[in-house]
Amino acid sequence: MKIGLQIPNFSFGTPDDQMFEKVIELATAAEESAFDSVWVMDHFYQLPPLGGPTQPMLEAYTLLGAIGARTRRVRLGTLVTGVTYRNPALLAKTVTTLDLISGGRAILGIGAAWYDVEHNGLGVRYPPDGERLDRLEEAVQICRAMFRGQRPSFAGRYYRTDEAWNVPAPIQAGGPPILIGGGGEKRTLRLVAQYGDFCNITGNVETIRHKVEVLRRHCREVGRDPAEVTVSRLSTCVLTNSAPETKTTREFLRDAVGEESGYNVGQDDELLAQVEELGEAGVEYCIFNMPISDADGVRRLGAIFR
Repeated sequence: MKIGLQIPNFSFGTPDDQMFEKVIELATAAEESAFDSVWVMDHFYQLPPLGGPTQPMLEAYTLLGAIGARTRRVRLGTLVTGVTYRNPALLAKTVTTLDLISGGRAILGIGAAWYDVEHNGLGVRYPPDGERLDRLEEAVQICRAMFRGQRPSFAGRYYRTDEAWNVPAPIQAGGPPILIGGGGEKRTLRLVAQYGDFCNITGNVETIRHKVEVLRRHCREVGRDPAEVTVSRLSTCVLTNSAPETKTTREFLRDAVGEESGYNVGQDDELLAQVEELGEAGVEYCIFNMPISDADGVRRLGAIFR
């Protein structure tokens, strides 16, 4: 089981001009521990559970490039880029640049987008669900072709390219892996089977087990070996120090986000048991966010997986 760290918020109680160094502290702690990757959200407004638009939110790819220059090992990506935010050819160029900066550690995380509030606030059109999924399918085709140096001329319903050059090429052979976020069973998981290298889903063990089976069925239908797709799962993680703290924290999260969200709470051995259960359900890669933990908490979590 590999693990990744998602950094979901930048509200560290420090002045804005010290915020980036706090991010680097977390990323460095992950790199020094057992973490395989570091991720940030691709949003322009902070999400409501973490305080909403009044709270700090850094632009994802500028931040990842800076993290790439200050780290040496961890892979880097967004969890996930909203397809509506950037032209996909520009996105392919951006992620290729991240791959160059980081020495071949970029991952393209992409999804159909959702947060209509930031779309409306920044003047970005927020299409209906079906159109956003159609755009996602076109975008991953363009990005994959550009990663592979194919100079694609693509004529889709929403996006067009004309011999799109991508020079210099990514360092990674075949380009950065593509992670498609979302668990929609009819469209999203089928897009993963067709185009994805990673599938990132959320939920409790029962939900995950079901989604993995749906993904495997889609893979078989499109003639792809399911083993070619890495199944990752994002969750909030809270490491506790006692049984009463575990109980209180679980009750809080259950009331705040619901049991089905699949958070991970407990002391070290409890968390390890939860991850083993997820592995039996088909998860190969756990990505944790730790919104109330500092660098020491990140190191503690990493130590469980050494």
